[in-house]
Formats: sequence, structure tokens, C-alpha cells
Amino acid sequence: MDNIEGNAAASKKAVRWSQSLCAGEEEYVRQRKQVVLKKLSSLGINATEGLVPHIALLPSGGGQRAAVGLVGSLYQMEKEGLLDTLLYLGGVSGSTWSMSSLYSDPQWSNHKLDGAVARLSGPGVEVGLALGWLDERSKEEHFSLTDVWGVLTSAGIMKQMDLRRLSDEASRNASNPYPIYCAVEKHHLANGPIEGKWFEVSPHEAGFPELGAFVETSLLGSRFQGGELLEQKPEMDMVQLQDVFGSALADKDTIGDFIPSWLTNNAAEYLNVYNALQKLVAMTRSTIQGPAAFSDLDKLQKILLEDKVNHNESAWRQSRSAEERSGLSKQWSLELLTAVETWSQNLEDIDVSHLIQKVLPLILKWEWGTTANFLYQHQDDTVPPYLRLEETFHLIDAGLMVNTAYPSFLGDKRDIDLIIAPDFSSGSMFRTLTLARDYAAAVKKPFPEINETILEDRDWPKDCYVFEGKGKEPTIVYMPLFNRNNCKDADEVKARREEFSTFQHPYNQEKIEVLLEIAKANVKNNKETLLREINKTVKRHASKDETQ
Repeated sequence: MDNIEGNAAASKKAVRWSQSLCAGEEEYVRQRKQVVLKKLSSLGINATEGLVPHIALLPSGGGQRAAVGLVGSLYQMEKEGLLDTLLYLGGVSGSTWSMSSLYSDPQWSNHKLDGAVARLSGPGVEVGLALGWLDERSKEEHFSLTDVWGVLTSAGIMKQMDLRRLSDEASRNASNPYPIYCAVEKHHLANGPIEGKWFEVSPHEAGFPELGAFVETSLLGSRFQGGELLEQKPEMDMVQLQDVFGSALADKDTIGDFIPSWLTNNAAEYLNVYNALQKLVAMTRSTIQGPAAFSDLDKLQKILLEDKVNHNESAWRQSRSAEERSGLSKQWSLELLTAVETWSQNLEDIDVSHLIQKVLPLILKWEWGTTANFLYQHQDDTVPPYLRLEETFHLIDAGLMVNTAYPSFLGDKRDIDLIIAPDFSSGSMFRTLTLARDYAAAVKKPFPEINETILEDRDWPKDCYVFEGKGKEPTIVYMPLFNRNNCKDADEVKARREEFSTFQHPYNQEKIEVLLEIAKANVKNNKETLLREINKTVKRHASKDETQ
């Protein structure tokens, strides 16, 4: 009898195949529309219960710059009476750091954003709590560098160790916009078909939207075979998810942007070790206290500096073949790891030693986001071979593909009318738009036209652009962070991007305040544009509904 009941329970928790909303999201959206309808009425915008427009705020990624920028944007939207017009909030990379922090409060959008602003400059997290979490994770089957970066991001940048589960939000009321967090599958990002790349996670379910394959969020990471649940594992907490969504360092090409130009791909092992340790030192500084610990880190930085001097361009160029350089890369990486291991064994501060000892064995493997694959041995030819054959897949930062959550909000499933898109990216402006346009074309989903002449503004953009949708295309209000309103020319835009670069120590109080004010001003200055487009969207939604 027990086995029969167990099998029945497992069957109910099988993979869901559908291109439609799950019942939980559908009910949340239905309730949220009542909030939106009330807000539209207070703004003097006429809408009816059956014709509430579908509006999504989709901030880009961009590390701490995006995390701070999103809080500033939401703060000002609330002040301008625009926040409750949103049906959805979708994030990638750094914007998901703030999203996960915000949603720890079930009522965050109800006049409580002062707390979110204050938390950005908060006192941080005690080292013992951060390392205790890391120690527990290290005992689990799929421990990876994602966990190391996750705890450092949470403790060092977001000043919060949020141990709740995302599925806890499934039973909440609709006080806040419905959240969608996005990642990509690492293997398919480089090698696989587009259907296996984009991955989304909501309070109700997680999966591949182009495949239409989902499991309940509480089961993400549990063991499946042939579409059936074999073993239920504990759900990831928000600390772990936070860095699954923000793990740009998992991509070797991204790290390659921060290395000496004379090194080539044949130095992969050494580059992984060297850069991982550099980032680890930088982020660890933000989580520790006490002169002894800082002294220990100074010693490690000295080791890294000496290593960089010893392993120099001239030695590299003397190795002429790819094989010789690959061998030299491995030799350098082992020498560096040995030096760091010796250093860690003589540390005065046990907390730092513990952290470094945990990360050293993971660096050479360079394994990120390892998650049990719920499509393993699924008997369906629409599932890409890799997802059918491997017991695990690897979820990493979606910003490595499209640095805004557009893919989850295109097409009929969520039927979005208006996308408000603050761009906090460090790269070329409009790139998120053009990548999303190309993605939409590849999966045959509607996307508004982008006038190529507008792309000429990329080095010194305006503060707001409207790409108007026709038919089923969403309208996009695109808002670059650094623009002609806050930068006098293209050189100042470039300088601002360098000042607030993605890979650096956590921002100090002054930088946080400057970014917050810039993001707030961008919303305030464009309130009338946003109201106009929301009003137009109501009318478009009504006419679109009439044609369906």
C-alpha cells in the first residue's frame, strides 16, 4: 500500500509539458490584475476588469550596478504611482540579487522600499553565518563554485543571508508583481539548440520555456528519470539561487575580458585559478572583520602578484606550440594552488582559512550550477540529446546570453503588452535589444522593429526610447542608465561605466547613493512617457483582445 501511494505521489509530480501558464501563476495573475486595475483608475486611465494590460518591468543585469539601479528604479516608480501598474517583474544576473532580497518581504511594494534602500548599505553578515552555510552546502552532492560565489554575493554585496525557499512565495497574495528569475543552461549556451538554452524559475515552477518543460519549483534539483520523480531533494534556498542567476564568472569568455591580452585560450587552467582567486580575495574582504584577517588576505594578494610577475609574457611566448602552452598553463596553475594551499595552512584567522580551503578543490574543476536534470532519460524526441542523456545540467547567469529577461516574456504565454526596460548593462547600449530581437526571430515570436539609425546613439544615448509594438508585438520603453541627461558626452558615459564597473569591490556608500539617485531620476524624468505608453497599452490590449 505504501509503495502504491508513493508511486501515485511521484506521478503527480512528473514533468509538466505545456506552453501555457501553470494554474498557480494564472491565479496569481488574476488576483494581481485587480491591484493593477485599481491603480490605473487612480491614475485616470480607463480599463475594465477583462482588459487589464499586461505590463512587465524587465531590468537588465550588471552586477551590483544593476542591483542598486533596480532598487532606485522601483523606489521612484512607487513614488510616482507607477509600481502597481506592473503585472510582472523579470530579472537576470545582478537584477535578480535585488529581486530575491526584495521578495523576502511579502509586502515590499506597499510603501516599504525605504527598507530595501537602507539594506544596500547595511552592516553586512557575520562571517560565522556565511561560512556555516557554506560548510553545510559542501556536504551536499552537487557542491560547486556557484555556492562559493553565492554566499559571497549575499553576504558581501546584498548584506543578507536569505535562507527561505522561492516556492514559499507560491501561496502569497498578489501584493507584488509576479517574479520570474532567469538562467541559461551552460552546455546548450555554447553547443546546443536554442530550445535548451533559456531557463526560468518562478515561485510555482521551473523549466525551459521554449521546450514547454517544467517541474514544480520545490522539486528543482530533485532526481527524475523518464519524467518521474525518483528522489525528492531539499529545495535550493535563495542564497544558492541568487548566484545561479548571477554567476557570470562561470563563463570563461567573461573572465577572459579581464586577463592580459598576451594570454590565449591555451591558458585556460591558469586563468581559471588566477582569476577565481583574485575575485575570491576581493569579495572575501567585504565579509570579514579584524586586522589579522586583513593581514592574511594581504599576504595572499602578494602571492598572486608575485605569481603574475613570475609567470610572465616572455615565458609564455617562448612556448611555441599549443601543446607546450597548455602544459605550461597546467604547471602554473598547480604551482599557484600549491602556494595558496601552503599559505592557507598557516593562517592566523581560521574563518578565512576555512573559506579558501573550500574553494581550492573546486577551481580546477571549474564546475558551476550543477543541478539534477529533471529531463534525464525522458522519452521524447523534442528534448535535446544532452538533456536526455545527462543526469545533471548546469544553470548559470542568463546575462551571458541576453542580459534582460526578454525571452520569458515574448509570445502568447504571458501575452505582454508593454515592457519597461531599464538597461544597467556595462556593454554597448541597445545590445540587449538587438539580441532579444534576434532571439525572437529564431523562435518565431513577435518583437517590435528597431530603427537601425537609433543604434548610432549607443555611445551617448538618450534617457528613454520607445519601440512601439504592432499587433501582437509588445511595446518596449528602453531606459539607459547613463545617458544625455546625466552625462555631458560619450566620454563621460564611458567614464561612468568604468567607475561603476561590474567586477570590482562592493560599492562604498557614496557610490551606492550616486547610483540610486541616477536610477530614480531616470524614472522621474520619464514619468509622462511611461504614463502615455501605459494609456496607449490599455487601448492596444482592448483592440488586440477584439481580434482574438
